[in-house]
Amino acid sequence: MKCPECGSEVVESSVYCHKCGGRIDRQTWEDPASESPEQPAADEPTSAGQTASERFRGAVESTRAKSTAVTEEALWSGGYCGKAMMDAWVVSGLVTLALLIGAIVVWDKAWVWYAVLAAIVLLWGYQAVVYLQRRLGVRYRLTSQRFQHEKGIFMHTTDVIDLVEVDDITYRQSIIDRLFNVGTIRIVSSDRSHPDLSMAGIADVKNVVAKMDQARRAERIRRGLHISSI
Repeated sequence: MKCPECGSEVVESSVYCHKCGGRIDRQTWEDPASESPEQPAADEPTSAGQTASERFRGAVESTRAKSTAVTEEALWSGGYCGKAMMDAWVVSGLVTLALLIGAIVVWDKAWVWYAVLAAIVLLWGYQAVVYLQRRLGVRYRLTSQRFQHEKGIFMHTTDVIDLVEVDDITYRQSIIDRLFNVGTIRIVSSDRSHPDLSMAGIADVKNVVAKMDQARRAERIRRGLHISSI
Protein backbone atom coordinates (compact mmCIF):
# COMPACT_ATOMS: atom_id res chain seq x y z
CA MET A 1 0.00 0.00 0.00
CA LYS A 2 1.33 3.45 -0.95
CA CYS A 3 0.96 6.81 0.69
CA PRO A 4 -1.41 9.04 -1.32
CA GLU A 5 0.83 12.06 -0.62
CA CYS A 6 4.39 10.95 -1.39
CA GLY A 7 3.84 7.53 -2.98
CA SER A 8 6.09 5.68 -0.48
CA GLU A 9 5.35 2.11 0.49
CA VAL A 10 3.75 1.91 3.91
CA VAL A 11 2.36 -0.87 6.06
CA GLU A 12 -1.39 -1.48 5.63
CA SER A 13 -2.08 -1.02 9.35
CA SER A 14 -0.31 2.38 9.36
CA VAL A 15 -2.32 5.51 10.05
CA TYR A 16 0.41 8.06 9.15
CA CYS A 17 3.15 7.86 6.48
CA HIS A 18 6.65 7.29 8.03
CA LYS A 19 8.21 9.61 5.46
CA CYS A 20 5.91 12.59 4.86
CA GLY A 21 3.78 12.21 7.97
CA GLY A 22 0.57 12.51 5.99
CA ARG A 23 -2.57 10.73 7.19
CA ILE A 24 -3.46 7.65 5.26
CA ASP A 25 -7.22 7.45 4.55
CA ARG A 26 -8.16 3.80 4.02
CA GLN A 27 -11.39 4.74 2.22
CA THR A 28 -9.38 6.20 -0.67
CA TRP A 29 -8.02 2.70 -1.39
CA GLU A 30 -11.40 0.96 -1.27
CA ASP A 31 -13.63 0.35 -4.22
CA PRO A 32 -15.77 3.47 -4.78
CA ALA A 33 -18.63 1.22 -5.85
CA SER A 34 -18.71 -0.33 -2.37
CA GLU A 35 -19.24 3.01 -0.68
CA SER A 36 -22.70 3.48 0.85
CA PRO A 37 -24.83 6.23 -0.70
CA GLU A 38 -24.70 9.53 1.03
CA GLN A 39 -27.49 9.88 3.58
CA PRO A 40 -29.39 13.15 3.75
CA ALA A 41 -28.61 15.33 6.71
CA ALA A 42 -31.09 15.56 9.54
CA ASP A 43 -32.30 18.97 8.41
CA GLU A 44 -31.94 18.42 4.65
CA PRO A 45 -35.35 18.79 2.93
CA THR A 46 -36.79 15.60 1.47
CA SER A 47 -38.74 15.22 -1.76
CA ALA A 48 -41.97 15.96 0.18
CA GLY A 49 -40.63 19.33 1.33
CA GLN A 50 -40.12 18.22 4.97
CA THR A 51 -36.95 17.69 6.87
CA ALA A 52 -36.26 14.41 8.63
CA SER A 53 -36.70 16.08 12.02
CA GLU A 54 -40.09 17.49 10.99
CA ARG A 55 -41.24 14.09 9.81
CA PHE A 56 -40.10 12.57 13.10
CA ARG A 57 -41.96 15.16 15.16
CA GLY A 58 -45.09 14.63 13.06
CA ALA A 59 -44.96 10.88 13.60
CA VAL A 60 -44.55 11.37 17.36
CA GLU A 61 -47.50 13.77 17.54
CA SER A 62 -49.68 11.42 15.49
CA THR A 63 -48.85 8.46 17.72
CA ARG A 64 -49.47 10.51 20.85
CA ALA A 65 -52.84 11.73 19.57
CA LYS A 66 -53.95 8.18 18.81
CA SER A 67 -52.84 6.90 22.19
CA THR A 68 -54.53 9.68 24.19
CA ALA A 69 -57.78 9.96 22.19
CA VAL A 70 -60.65 8.49 24.22
CA THR A 71 -64.27 8.29 23.14
CA GLU A 72 -66.59 10.05 25.57
CA GLU A 73 -69.24 7.61 26.77
CA ALA A 74 -72.59 8.34 28.44
CA LEU A 75 -72.72 6.66 31.86
CA TRP A 76 -75.90 7.99 33.50
CA SER A 77 -78.66 10.52 33.09
CA GLY A 78 -81.51 11.44 35.42
CA GLY A 79 -83.30 14.05 37.44
CA TYR A 80 -85.48 14.53 40.48
CA CYS A 81 -87.35 11.43 41.65
CA GLY A 82 -90.86 11.86 43.06
CA LYS A 83 -90.15 9.33 45.82
CA ALA A 84 -88.00 11.99 47.49
CA MET A 85 -91.19 13.93 48.31
CA MET A 86 -92.81 11.00 50.07
CA ASP A 87 -92.41 12.62 53.49
CA ALA A 88 -94.11 15.82 52.26
CA TRP A 89 -96.93 13.81 50.75
CA VAL A 90 -97.42 11.85 53.96
CA VAL A 91 -97.61 15.07 55.98
CA SER A 92 -100.03 16.58 53.46
CA GLY A 93 -102.20 13.47 53.71
CA LEU A 94 -102.30 13.68 57.48
CA VAL A 95 -103.20 17.38 57.34
CA THR A 96 -105.95 16.62 54.83
CA LEU A 97 -107.34 13.91 57.07
CA ALA A 98 -107.32 16.23 60.09
CA LEU A 99 -109.13 18.95 58.15
CA LEU A 100 -111.79 16.54 56.99
CA ILE A 101 -112.34 15.26 60.53
CA GLY A 102 -112.65 18.82 61.76
CA ALA A 103 -115.19 19.60 59.05
CA ILE A 104 -117.25 16.54 59.97
CA VAL A 105 -117.33 17.63 63.60
CA VAL A 106 -118.86 20.95 62.62
CA TRP A 107 -120.73 19.64 59.58
CA ASP A 108 -123.69 21.93 60.12
CA LYS A 109 -121.70 25.01 59.14
CA ALA A 110 -121.34 25.34 55.37
CA TRP A 111 -118.55 27.92 55.43
CA VAL A 112 -116.35 25.42 57.32
CA TRP A 113 -116.61 22.96 54.45
CA TYR A 114 -115.74 25.65 51.95
CA ALA A 115 -112.72 26.67 53.99
CA VAL A 116 -111.59 23.06 54.42
CA LEU A 117 -111.94 22.30 50.72
CA ALA A 118 -110.05 25.46 49.79
CA ALA A 119 -107.26 24.59 52.21
CA ILE A 120 -107.00 21.05 50.81
CA VAL A 121 -106.87 22.33 47.22
CA LEU A 122 -104.20 24.88 48.08
CA LEU A 123 -102.17 22.31 49.99
CA TRP A 124 -102.12 19.70 47.24
CA GLY A 125 -101.77 22.35 44.55
CA TYR A 126 -98.66 23.62 46.27
CA GLN A 127 -97.24 20.11 46.50
CA ALA A 128 -97.95 19.54 42.79
CA VAL A 129 -96.22 22.80 41.79
CA VAL A 130 -93.16 21.92 43.89
CA TYR A 131 -92.99 18.45 42.37
CA LEU A 132 -93.28 19.70 38.78
CA GLN A 133 -90.69 22.39 39.39
CA ARG A 134 -88.22 19.89 40.78
CA ARG A 135 -89.05 17.18 38.27
CA LEU A 136 -88.94 19.33 35.14
CA GLY A 137 -86.51 21.98 36.34
CA VAL A 138 -83.33 19.93 36.74
CA ARG A 139 -81.60 17.34 34.57
CA TYR A 140 -78.26 15.65 35.04
CA ARG A 141 -75.96 13.78 32.66
CA LEU A 142 -72.76 11.93 33.48
CA THR A 143 -70.17 10.89 30.88
CA SER A 144 -66.74 9.36 31.15
CA GLN A 145 -65.14 12.83 31.10
CA ARG A 146 -67.60 15.38 32.50
CA PHE A 147 -70.77 16.02 34.49
CA GLN A 148 -73.53 18.14 32.98
CA HIS A 149 -76.06 20.03 35.09
CA GLU A 150 -79.07 21.57 33.33
CA LYS A 151 -81.76 23.61 35.08
CA GLY A 152 -84.81 25.62 34.07
CA ILE A 153 -88.20 24.78 32.58
CA PHE A 154 -88.68 27.42 29.89
CA MET A 155 -85.15 28.84 29.85
CA HIS A 156 -82.43 26.22 30.12
CA THR A 157 -79.06 26.92 31.73
CA THR A 158 -76.41 24.24 31.30
CA ASP A 159 -73.20 23.99 33.33
CA VAL A 160 -70.45 21.46 32.75
CA ILE A 161 -67.96 20.23 35.34
CA ASP A 162 -64.90 18.28 34.20
CA LEU A 163 -64.51 15.14 36.27
CA VAL A 164 -60.84 15.93 36.93
CA GLU A 165 -62.02 19.04 38.80
CA VAL A 166 -64.26 17.03 41.17
CA ASP A 167 -62.62 16.80 44.59
CA ASP A 168 -65.22 14.95 46.65
CA ILE A 169 -68.56 13.14 46.18
CA THR A 170 -70.86 12.33 49.10
CA TYR A 171 -74.53 11.54 49.63
CA ARG A 172 -77.02 11.61 52.49
CA GLN A 173 -80.31 9.83 53.17
CA SER A 174 -83.07 10.23 55.71
CA ILE A 175 -84.98 7.29 57.12
CA ILE A 176 -87.71 7.68 54.51
CA ASP A 177 -85.08 8.14 51.77
CA ARG A 178 -83.53 4.79 52.70
CA LEU A 179 -86.92 3.11 52.48
CA PHE A 180 -87.43 4.35 48.91
CA ASN A 181 -83.73 4.21 47.86
CA VAL A 182 -83.35 7.92 47.10
CA GLY A 183 -80.98 10.55 48.45
CA THR A 184 -79.13 13.83 47.98
CA ILE A 185 -75.70 13.89 46.30
CA ARG A 186 -73.16 16.59 47.09
CA ILE A 187 -70.33 17.37 44.65
CA VAL A 188 -67.39 19.51 45.78
CA SER A 189 -65.18 20.69 42.94
CA SER A 190 -62.87 23.46 41.79
CA ASP A 191 -65.46 24.58 39.23
CA ARG A 192 -66.14 28.32 39.59
CA SER A 193 -69.85 28.24 38.75
CA HIS A 194 -70.73 25.32 41.08
CA PRO A 195 -67.97 24.66 43.62
CA ASP A 196 -70.54 23.01 45.92
CA LEU A 197 -73.40 21.38 44.00
CA SER A 198 -76.28 19.63 45.79
CA MET A 199 -78.50 17.20 43.84
CA ALA A 200 -81.68 16.29 45.71
CA GLY A 201 -84.04 13.41 44.97
CA ILE A 202 -81.68 11.09 43.11
CA ALA A 203 -82.98 7.54 42.69
CA ASP A 204 -80.64 4.59 43.30
CA VAL A 205 -78.26 7.07 44.87
CA LYS A 206 -75.59 4.58 45.94
CA ASN A 207 -75.01 3.24 42.44
CA VAL A 208 -75.02 6.75 40.95
CA VAL A 209 -72.36 7.90 43.41
CA ALA A 210 -70.30 4.78 42.67
CA LYS A 211 -70.44 5.49 38.91
CA MET A 212 -69.44 9.11 39.41
CA ASP A 213 -66.52 8.24 41.68
CA GLN A 214 -65.29 5.49 39.34
CA ALA A 215 -65.49 7.80 36.31
CA ARG A 216 -63.69 10.56 38.22
CA ARG A 217 -60.84 8.23 39.19
CA ALA A 218 -60.52 6.82 35.67
CA GLU A 219 -60.42 10.29 34.11
CA ARG A 220 -57.80 11.51 36.57
CA ILE A 221 -55.63 8.48 35.83
CA ARG A 222 -56.03 9.03 32.07
CA ARG A 223 -55.17 12.73 32.32
CA GLY A 224 -52.23 11.93 34.61
CA LEU A 225 -50.75 9.46 32.11
CA HIS A 226 -51.24 11.98 29.30
CA ILE A 227 -49.51 14.75 31.24
CA SER A 228 -46.55 12.54 32.18
CA SER A 229 -46.04 11.51 28.56
CA ILE A 230 -45.61 15.08 27.30
